[in-house]
Amino acid sequence: MSKNKHPETIALHGGDYRSDPATTAVAVPLYRTTSYQFNDTDHAANLFALKEFGNIYTRIMNPTNDVLEKRVAALEGGLAAVTVGSGQAASTFAIMNVCQSGDNFVSSTDLYGGTVNLFTHTLKKLGIECRYADPSDPSNFEKLIDEKTRCFYAETLPNPYLRVFPIKEVSDIGRKHNIPLIMDNTAAPVICKPLEHGAAVVVHSLTKFIGGHGTVIGGCLVDGGNFDWTKDPKRQPLFNEPDASYGGAQWGVVVPQLTGANVSYAVRARVVLLRDLGAPLAPDNAWGIIQGLETVPLRMKQHCSNAEKAVAFLQKHKNVDRVIYPTLHKGEIGERSKKYMKGGNGALIGIEVKGGVEAGKKFIESLKMFYHVANIGDARSLAIHPATTTHSQLTEEELLAAGVTPGYVRLSIGIEHSDDIIADLDQALGASGKPSLKAVS
Repeated sequence: MSKNKHPETIALHGGDYRSDPATTAVAVPLYRTTSYQFNDTDHAANLFALKEFGNIYTRIMNPTNDVLEKRVAALEGGLAAVTVGSGQAASTFAIMNVCQSGDNFVSSTDLYGGTVNLFTHTLKKLGIECRYADPSDPSNFEKLIDEKTRCFYAETLPNPYLRVFPIKEVSDIGRKHNIPLIMDNTAAPVICKPLEHGAAVVVHSLTKFIGGHGTVIGGCLVDGGNFDWTKDPKRQPLFNEPDASYGGAQWGVVVPQLTGANVSYAVRARVVLLRDLGAPLAPDNAWGIIQGLETVPLRMKQHCSNAEKAVAFLQKHKNVDRVIYPTLHKGEIGERSKKYMKGGNGALIGIEVKGGVEAGKKFIESLKMFYHVANIGDARSLAIHPATTTHSQLTEEELLAAGVTPGYVRLSIGIEHSDDIIADLDQALGASGKPSLKAVS
């Protein structure tokens, strides 16, 4: 489907899927199968040798997943996508597809707490070093580069800071050194297109806004097809040195020759990492995510509209010390929301409830419509206290670097009617401002 189509159309018709070739079914079928019949021994040999592409085993590819991958790639403006079992698996694959033991990468400090743990501890044990750069000044990324730096990594709209990442500025720095920028766009599907601003790869937790209904777990990598993996062989050895695990294939060279497209990143992630690490997205979950994908452009409009109304209300409330939202940042950081966010500024809001930790707890426990869950991007409105949950494994220094203060509460605004969302926030904030019986006594 043409990239000129609008997101609402791509979400329903993207990926060149019109109907199931076997049955002519219009809705995408759920293919619950582990294996696929080969036409003959030559067909099987060609598939395994990458002389032709097709289905081999559902750990690596599946027809249901294929439709989802093509639609997400089209939605982001990329050339190919690879689905995996979770957003966390996607972040892991994103780094391991370019880094090996002895390498390093530079990441933004503004990250989901689980990603910080992955980068700081687990990857370190595998010999991969993460160096953290404060994105308030893009030049901080360049200061940390050496000859072993393989990629940059960041989140488009990181919570809890909610300061939009300087995508083009950091991408431009990376491309001077042949270093790709990998962007986690989980919190901003449809409303931000990192590939248009120079990012090479986009990562999603499909669990969140794209799935959108709190029913399935999944993740994906989108290859933008806009990065030259062979320009500097020493900078990107995994794409230029022979891969002994695949007959000496040089991925940056062989994939464009076989496919006619610059999708070396996606193909390597699929046939090496998925093959060896085995973290596929189950076809059942792929099918469920497709249902959410079909309406994500419409839901994002409602998410963003509701969030803006909630922000206006919260800014005036006497029991709120501070509201954190992309458009409320000052100076250059605030300008980034205008530059990179189109059609809305996201569903996530941070608030500091007056009265500190105890008032924040009371606020969450007083919510009636909002759900108290460890998730974002659900159609329902959600709330959580990050310091004691999603970011609880971080040190005090790491918490402050990520923007998590003791009294911070994160809201993920859903698609309910805005009046009902505001009414629930109002009554809960009213309760948070009342002294407890214990305090009175």
